Amino acid sequence: MQTTAIRHEREPLILGNPTLHDITAKIAGIAESKPNMKFLTALGFSATLMAWGIGCILYTVFNGIGVWGLNNPIGWGWDITNFVFWVGIGHAGTLISAILFLFRQKWRTAINRSAEAMTIFAVLNATTMVLSHTGRQWLFTWLIPTPGNQMNMWTNFRSPLEWDVFAVNTYLLVSLMFWFIGMVPDLATMREYVKSNIAKKVYTIFSLGWDGSMRKWHHYEMAYMILAGLSTPLVLSVHSVVSFDFTVGILPGWHTTIFPPYFVAGAIFSGFAMVVTLLVIAREILDLKEYITLKHLDNMNKIILATGMMVGYAYAMEMFIAQYSGNKYEGFVFLNRATGDYAWAYWTMVLCNVISPQVFWFAKLRRSIPVMFVISIFVNIGMWFERFTIISTSLHHDFLPSSWGYYSPTWVEVSIFAGTFGIFLTLFLLFAKFIPVIAIAEVKGVMPNAQPHHHHDEHEEH
Repeated sequence: MQTTAIRHEREPLILGNPTLHDITAKIAGIAESKPNMKFLTALGFSATLMAWGIGCILYTVFNGIGVWGLNNPIGWGWDITNFVFWVGIGHAGTLISAILFLFRQKWRTAINRSAEAMTIFAVLNATTMVLSHTGRQWLFTWLIPTPGNQMNMWTNFRSPLEWDVFAVNTYLLVSLMFWFIGMVPDLATMREYVKSNIAKKVYTIFSLGWDGSMRKWHHYEMAYMILAGLSTPLVLSVHSVVSFDFTVGILPGWHTTIFPPYFVAGAIFSGFAMVVTLLVIAREILDLKEYITLKHLDNMNKIILATGMMVGYAYAMEMFIAQYSGNKYEGFVFLNRATGDYAWAYWTMVLCNVISPQVFWFAKLRRSIPVMFVISIFVNIGMWFERFTIISTSLHHDFLPSSWGYYSPTWVEVSIFAGTFGIFLTLFLLFAKFIPVIAIAEVKGVMPNAQPHHHHDEHEEH
């Protein structure tokens, strides 16, 4: 009796069965082709938003942070909320690139370059928010650990705000090196592909003399592996340190040990949602549907669902422990979050972060472009409200009822936040136009015809 084995073929990572040359021509051709109307419209909108936001930052610098809505009980408002939000957005890039690389997940290859770029641009926005809320931005050098100020004093290393300087700058530096090293082979490809002499010279400088030799590949892979190993613990450490801004204080609602893992899960949650948002836009504007497939987006939506469940668990544990602890101040803060003046923000957070991702239990909805785009927007709205809720609800009702207050942002704060999105999108669009938005060398490496033992089979259809 003859039995027939059933072979379950994996869904291809690249559609259309392109040749290696087709991949180079498609991705490298983006820089050579004239931008289409979709690209120009998106760039014009984001650049206008960026210019308005930068103008409002300069307005704040010249007039002081009194133009914001901060008051006596609430000394932190949209400034620190936006800082934590943008640092969180930057987490998915390192996670997709470094951790998935170490675990040899091939589906990362088409999306890691975009995610890495997103990390750089998000951390730059976070730095902007840090500097803008210091009040005297021109004295930013006081944050650097040298006795360079007029009082010849060292910075306060016991302050978690100083820890942020170390953590964020380390994260930015390592992520920047990881991003750049990964681009070197592709920049060399662009050097040979572009026709403009100026562009050719620029790509030649940044490709660092890459010639594709075995020796260069060996050094490249070793350096990339080392940077991936360095980047992986940063995913856990950076947002843990950011959570210490709150955890090391004694304020009810902040002084809790759940914050470090809770912040890390939330950062990965919001970061992956932003990657989905950007990739849906990029695959449409740049016509990359064959390379950024539904399989890539489906895998990311699964991670959004998993981390969303972690965040929901953290919300429930916070509320439970606050009541179970018997600390009446802690219990009051969490009850006030759900029923007080900022209850609208709390329930918006729960709706966006816990309820909306549940649609991803259904495979059909996980693979629906409109659904995933809307849910990714909801998740980032919810994660922004999470940071706002943590900050404002713990500050506006402190130990003395006589000093209670309510915080509302001014048009300047709202404009600066909108401007950071303009900065983010403008940088991302320019990056996507002039640098290979998909890692050409890595995508070629996962193609079936790049495998040494690959044999064409007429029954294999991709």
